Amino acid sequence: MSKPSESHIIRPYGDATGDGLVQVSFTLPIGHDKRAEGAALQLAAKMGLDPAMVVHAKPMGPHFTFFVVYGRCSHLVDLDKVVVMEREFPLLSPKEVSAAVKRSLQRPLVVIGACIGTDAHTVGIDAILNIKGFAGEKGLEAYTGVEVHNLGAQVSVPDLVERAQTLKADAVLVSQVVTQRDAHLHNVTQMSAAFREAYPAGTAPVLIVGGPRFDETAADELGVDRVFVKGTTPGEVASYLVHRLCASPPGKKGRGKSRAGTRKRPRTTTKKASAR
Repeated sequence: MSKPSESHIIRPYGDATGDGLVQVSFTLPIGHDKRAEGAALQLAAKMGLDPAMVVHAKPMGPHFTFFVVYGRCSHLVDLDKVVVMEREFPLLSPKEVSAAVKRSLQRPLVVIGACIGTDAHTVGIDAILNIKGFAGEKGLEAYTGVEVHNLGAQVSVPDLVERAQTLKADAVLVSQVVTQRDAHLHNVTQMSAAFREAYPAGTAPVLIVGGPRFDETAADELGVDRVFVKGTTPGEVASYLVHRLCASPPGKKGRGKSRAGTRKRPRTTTKKASAR
C-alpha cells in the first residue's frame, strides 16, 4: 500500500486510494430472505452508499437479520473542520502525582469509585482503580498518597453520596457500561443532582464519569466535572485529579473542592492538517 499524498480533503479507502468504499453493519427486524436483503440495500442507499452490495447476511432468530454491506460513499472529509477535544492538563508520572498530592494537600487524596444503578460491569472502574491497572499502567491503588475506595457494582446513588460524605471524598469516579435506553445518561444526571442537593455549593467532590458510550463534551449537560471515554488510562485520571485538586501553592493546606457552576471545561479545538 503506497502512502497517500497530503491533502486536507480525504475519502475512505477500500480497494484503491480515494474510491470511497466503506463497510457497515446493522440489524433489521425482519426474517432472512430476499426481501430482507433488498431492505438492507434500500437502507444503504438512503445512507448514501451507491452502489452497495450485501456481503454478509445472517438470521438472528426468526424475526431479525444481521447484515454487512459494502458500498461507495459519496461524502468527503475536510480535515480542516475536524473538531477534537484537547487535554487541558499535563500527563504526570505516578511519582509526580504523589509529590503533588503531598505538597498541596498534605494528606491522602480520597477517591471513591463505583458502578451505579443496575450496572454490574466493573471492568472499567477496576482498570482505573485496581493496582493491576490497564494498558501497562498501575491503577490508583498503587499511587502513594491516594486513598482508594472501590465500592464495586450496582451501587445506589443515595449509598454513593453517603459513602462520599462519610469518607470525605475528594473525587467520585463512576463507570457506566450499560447503555440501553440511555441508562448511563439517566443514571449520571440523577447522581450529579443528588450530589448538588447533598453538598453546599462549591463543596461537592469532583465528579468524574467514564464509559464507552459517553461524549467527552457532555460534562456540563450531565452535571459532572469531567467525562472520560474508552481507552482512558489510570495515569490520565490521576493527572486530571492533580490538575483539579492540587492547584494550591506549595505549603498551602486545604481540601480540594469541586467548583460547581464554574467548572473549567477542556478546550474544544479544530485540528488543521499541516503539510509536511
